[in-house]
Amino acid sequence: MGEHLPNTRPEATAAIARGAARLLVDLGNAVVFELPLGTGRRVDVAGLDRGGAITVVEVKSSLADFRADAKWPEYLDHCDAFYFGVGADFPLDRLPDNVGVIVADAYHGAVVRPAAPRSLPAARRRALLVRFARTAAGRLHGMLDPGIIVGGPG
Repeated sequence: MGEHLPNTRPEATAAIARGAARLLVDLGNAVVFELPLGTGRRVDVAGLDRGGAITVVEVKSSLADFRADAKWPEYLDHCDAFYFGVGADFPLDRLPDNVGVIVADAYHGAVVRPAAPRSLPAARRRALLVRFARTAAGRLHGMLDPGIIVGGPG
């Protein structure tokens, strides 16, 4: 991960998200960016493995971005594994010890701290699986038929 991230926050966030997503795909996950949750929040990157386990990556492009975010603990109830995705220059000692960490750039990512395993209740898992599938299908349909108005994920 010797690549430098772009200078602007949106570009850096997109680069980290892309590298984290590539890592999740390499680990056997299907990936959706900006997955909406039933709470009205959105996770930056969501991965779904072949067994139905859900991984969430919350991207932080800078320490200031992390410090300004009070919502990330809400995501813990919506995944089996939670990671912060950060760039190579992020001060890792500032992140909580009880979550996983992925260091990424626009091309690849690496797990530098594994996520603590979590277990979703069956009803929440089902709701997230349906939301993941409907979000992915709706986005694909929108790409294939740009004139269509695609319904919400729920």
